[in-house]
Amino acid sequence: MDSVSTQNAPIAFLKGHGTENDFVIVPDPDNAMDLSPRAVAALCDRRAGIGGDGLLHVVRSEAHPEARAMAGEAAWFMDYRNADGSIAEMCGNGVRVFVRYLQRAGHAEAGGLAVATRGGVKRAHLAQDGGITVDMGRAVLSGEGVTVTVGDRHWSARNVNMGNPHAVAFVEDLAHAGDLLSGPPVTPAAVYPDGVNVEFVVDRGPRHVAMRVHERGSGETRSCGTGACAVAVAAARRDGTDPAVTGAPVTYTVDLPGGRLVITERPDGGIEMTGPAVIVAEGHIDPAWLNTVLG
Repeated sequence: MDSVSTQNAPIAFLKGHGTENDFVIVPDPDNAMDLSPRAVAALCDRRAGIGGDGLLHVVRSEAHPEARAMAGEAAWFMDYRNADGSIAEMCGNGVRVFVRYLQRAGHAEAGGLAVATRGGVKRAHLAQDGGITVDMGRAVLSGEGVTVTVGDRHWSARNVNMGNPHAVAFVEDLAHAGDLLSGPPVTPAAVYPDGVNVEFVVDRGPRHVAMRVHERGSGETRSCGTGACAVAVAAARRDGTDPAVTGAPVTYTVDLPGGRLVITERPDGGIEMTGPAVIVAEGHIDPAWLNTVLG
């Protein structure tokens, strides 16, 4: 496999966002590029690179060893990377932007579409009006209690897994989350051996919440789709509206710094996320610049 840093031809990229959770998109259908953590971090650098909360590496499922087993269900694999170059299982906003790219590139039309991710196959629906709904699968809730700490404040948090790990803390004021430049301590640390995304949540009204989030490997982001799903699930359990108990779906509106997502949990446990996805630019990465950056 050729390394990104040794390619001589310009490397195509796009830039997109979902509720201001922004991504560098690198189409690579044949999985011909070796996107090292250093290369990803350089591309996601907001001052010296293109800038993004993460990178969406677009690969045909049959061409990627981690996705080959899913190729029968989903033709495309979202090889997602955090801004620091680390690999992540899933990104909810990233799936919507990934789908928007596939539509733009002529690989998808209005209707249903499946996307392979490290968190499993995610099914999306492209509405005629451009809206995108993603079936995010089921949440896994752990009975193991965790505590989130910021300064001298401590909160009990709900441990929710959406294909990636979350700790959801309900607080009185979103400012209590602090600057979120570094990950808030979560104890016991052994509960999250690979790190955790931490959400801070306040109520805005009936079935309406607002949140801030620290995403592992990226810091505070303007939005987090899996985080919004985790928050809605945690709120439903807190509010006594668990669909598995009531037999009725429940919908929460989740406001994030970058926009609004609508999350619905069905009685069968399936969770649907609806929100926008926008492609804002496309161009080419200068391989000479990348070679210089990577040394």
